[in-house]
Amino acid sequence: MRYLFGLLLLCQTALALAQPDPFPKVAASYLVEINGVPVWERQSNRRLPPASLTKLMTALLTVEHGQPQAIATVSLAATQESGTRLGLKAGEKFHVKDLLAAALIASANDACLALADYIAGSQTRFVQLMNRRAEKLGMLNTHFVNACGHDADNHYSTTHDLALLANELIKHPPITELTAKTGARISTLDGARSYPFASKNALIGHYPGALGLKTGYTPRAGKCLAAYAKRGATQVLLVMLHGYERWWDAVDILDLAFDHARHPA
Repeated sequence: MRYLFGLLLLCQTALALAQPDPFPKVAASYLVEINGVPVWERQSNRRLPPASLTKLMTALLTVEHGQPQAIATVSLAATQESGTRLGLKAGEKFHVKDLLAAALIASANDACLALADYIAGSQTRFVQLMNRRAEKLGMLNTHFVNACGHDADNHYSTTHDLALLANELIKHPPITELTAKTGARISTLDGARSYPFASKNALIGHYPGALGLKTGYTPRAGKCLAAYAKRGATQVLLVMLHGYERWWDAVDILDLAFDHARHPA
């Protein structure tokens, strides 16, 4: 696969958006940026379910409206979240930064909804904030109906829009400090319970320069990924929706992007 991608790369220009699709079997939609400039894409404006890449918006609103050391109380609704979760208990109190770590590193839906409740008082009001922020970012083909990324009618985004969101989020260094971790442990304020968790991102700790950002999977969305890596002055962002061989393909594309940055066509 690397050999095939290498041959295709030789035919690309520095801006290959107008060129034939270089990675047709990678994902239903993808976008690759080098230092903020798009270089390769496939159907980057196609509306698709974003799965837990939705949590990138939850994280952005948390850093913009919340305080890391503020205290958030886990609601009953948060404990009833489905999918990936830590098993938080209603009434438990955490620092916001710890819930954010759980939502981004472990993709914990109970922590995610606890953040939504903390910021807006309810998921309904939080989703309104999500869509307003998406509009301000120019995410014209995005609409959210929940905070965590569950499959739902009218819950969609695009790789183009998610790249806009990711670039806004990485302006906040504490985010990549979190998403670069291979795991963490959070504890309730009273110390009665603690919750260890590992990163869902197979690139973290294994791919040189990988700093995050988010993985996602649902039956409707398939395998999704927002991969961010930095080597020296070069930054590469890959956003993939409905991917196939997600991790192997991500490694190949990131490698080629760094090679392309060193030796542009």
